[in-house]
Amino acid sequence: MFKSFPMRVAGLALVLAAAAGCSSKKAAIYEHENFDDSGTFSRNYPVTDSASCEAARRALLSQGYIITSSDPKLVSGHKSFQQTGETHMEISFSVVCAEDGSAGHHATVFANALQDQYALKKTNNSASLGVGVLGSVSMPIGSSDDSMVKVASETVTSHKFYERFFTLVELFLPKEAKEAAHITEKPKTELGMPEPKAAPASLTPDAGAAAAPAAEAAKESPASEPVAPPAEAAPITATPSAEPAPAAQIITPPANPSDMPPPAEPIKAMPITGQ
Repeated sequence: MFKSFPMRVAGLALVLAAAAGCSSKKAAIYEHENFDDSGTFSRNYPVTDSASCEAARRALLSQGYIITSSDPKLVSGHKSFQQTGETHMEISFSVVCAEDGSAGHHATVFANALQDQYALKKTNNSASLGVGVLGSVSMPIGSSDDSMVKVASETVTSHKFYERFFTLVELFLPKEAKEAAHITEKPKTELGMPEPKAAPASLTPDAGAAAAPAAEAAKESPASEPVAPPAEAAPITATPSAEPAPAAQIITPPANPSDMPPPAEPIKAMPITGQ
């Protein structure tokens, strides 16, 4: 019995040493902070600190963030997201602009986003009911208070998240500064912004625009049978109008029949004889 006691102590020591070794492998959270210049949270722009913060403010406003600061060198804003009926998320953005002090008036923009998560917490209320014989009895009334409680808070460290933000800030920089720094504007589709819709065509197009689709349709349509030329119309001949008939001569007889002249005798033709 006494010989097994040292063996038990040795076994317990080994277990404690193994547990200590396992716990030592877990590094503290601050050990991940290397303080290296990864370029995730800052960018340098060839403008003053006020101009760079103004571009950052416009970038956040264009994405629906509510700005809560009025300092020309500090921009703060937040945006809410409702994931489910019982969870809520909020992103708080903080931007600080610091001038480098160089002759070219360059400024460095530092951005930091904090993600807070909230959950719905229900609290039931109860009341005490006093009874003369039994004493006080606690009975639930049935009412409850619902409130959002912060359950998590974390700094956003995604490189792509900040890359999209700083690229959007470049769009709102002054045009002269972008030309001096040779900053090329990226298309808005890469930033997740929709392209503007094309303007609708006029309702009354000109003759040239209307003839172009007709010509294209004629090229694409299959060859049809030859169409016979229209028959020539028969010549129209004008019929001369009939001459008006002469008016009938009206002979009025004399009042005395004896005054009428005798009818003339017909002239007889004389035979011609040869000599």
